Amino acid sequence: KKKFLDKDALDRSKRLEKVHVVIGPKSCDLDSLISAFTYAYFLDKVSPPGVLCLPVLNIPRTEFSYFTETRFILEELNISESFHIFRDEINLHQLNDEGKLSITLVGSSALASEDKTLESAVVKVINPVEPRDGELEFLESSSSLVLKELLREAPELITEQLAHVLRGSILFKWMTMDSEVSEQQEEILSILEEQFPNLPPRDDIISVLQETQHGAQSISIEQTMLKDLKELSDGEIKVAISTVNMTFEVRTGFLIHSPLQNKT
Repeated sequence: KKKFLDKDALDRSKRLEKVHVVIGPKSCDLDSLISAFTYAYFLDKVSPPGVLCLPVLNIPRTEFSYFTETRFILEELNISESFHIFRDEINLHQLNDEGKLSITLVGSSALASEDKTLESAVVKVINPVEPRDGELEFLESSSSLVLKELLREAPELITEQLAHVLRGSILFKWMTMDSEVSEQQEEILSILEEQFPNLPPRDDIISVLQETQHGAQSISIEQTMLKDLKELSDGEIKVAISTVNMTFEVRTGFLIHSPLQNKT
């Protein structure tokens, strides 16, 4: 099967005029990562000679073990971890200083605070529009936006393997949200299923993804907090925020409180 990237390409970047990096947020969620891989694959096919297109995982390699859903889908693609390019393995600032860098952001509309000086290199943002206050509609995934662009610009590049992983990413996004699949999402899923009738049934994919998601519970609290780490920055002040999901029991009409629940 065709690989989305080759780590040896990093060495070739020194001899190229341009390097186009496709990168997602630090959360490294399945949707943004699949979008980055797919869009870099698309750019590699349509860009002129001399431009190297690379998807980059926006985490250090040492943290990759925390992202169980992401690792699962990459294993499904038969892509070895040795082929991944992580944020600590490519010097984007040096490439930018040399005038070689272009960046496409997926799943996020802004760079991390330590990369703010790279803003001038951003040429495209692929990020779903958040629903307005009071709207409960399904938030479109980055994978869906990338798929729409491929269908519009280069439908011949969509293989059954690519359709399988994009559909899985879209279904996983829907699965993690408390809403129905929108008509727009249903339409784009149907296009893939009609074009590739041998794709596994949706229920089978959802079941496997649910099992993989439950496997995330085996990682430690520290790993969970690092996996979900989000950063807010205002000038020199940085605030890190993590979320840990917990289940509370209700007995005889009273909620059993966590010791932390009364703290602010």
